[in-house]
Amino acid sequence: MKAKEIQDLISFLSKSGLEEVNIETKGFKVSIKRSAEQNMMAVPTGIPAPVPAPTMIAPTIESSEIKKNSSDSNKNLIEIKSPMIGTFYRSANPETPPFIEIGSNVKKEDIVCVIEAMKLFNEIESEVSGKIVKILIDNAQPVEYDQPLFLVEPS
Repeated sequence: MKAKEIQDLISFLSKSGLEEVNIETKGFKVSIKRSAEQNMMAVPTGIPAPVPAPTMIAPTIESSEIKKNSSDSNKNLIEIKSPMIGTFYRSANPETPPFIEIGSNVKKEDIVCVIEAMKLFNEIESEVSGKIVKILIDNAQPVEYDQPLFLVEPS
């Protein structure tokens, strides 16, 4: 690769907004990254400097307050958690009703939802008997491993 081609690549990177470009062939490897200092370069006079987009700052709540409030309202509840990463569905297909609703009574090993992972639909069973108090995930939303899905009041 010639010096002119590398300069063109650097120019492309600065104009495109990309943070990094990596090119690798048999004979060579080129990696170009933007640095934090590059983003704060001085702007020539006569050209207005870019203004960063405004950011919203969420109000902060002390973690002890969160723990206190959640422990008061959830002290006897048990979570049914996702055993895998995937997409959460409340019913087997769009034409059928949800497996459970808020207020439904479930027994151990009742199917409460399905989670799709890699084109496979996995039935998730309740690990406890009781009453569904809260559904924590919206239908067709992604879930993480060990993420709470439901709150159950044990019977």
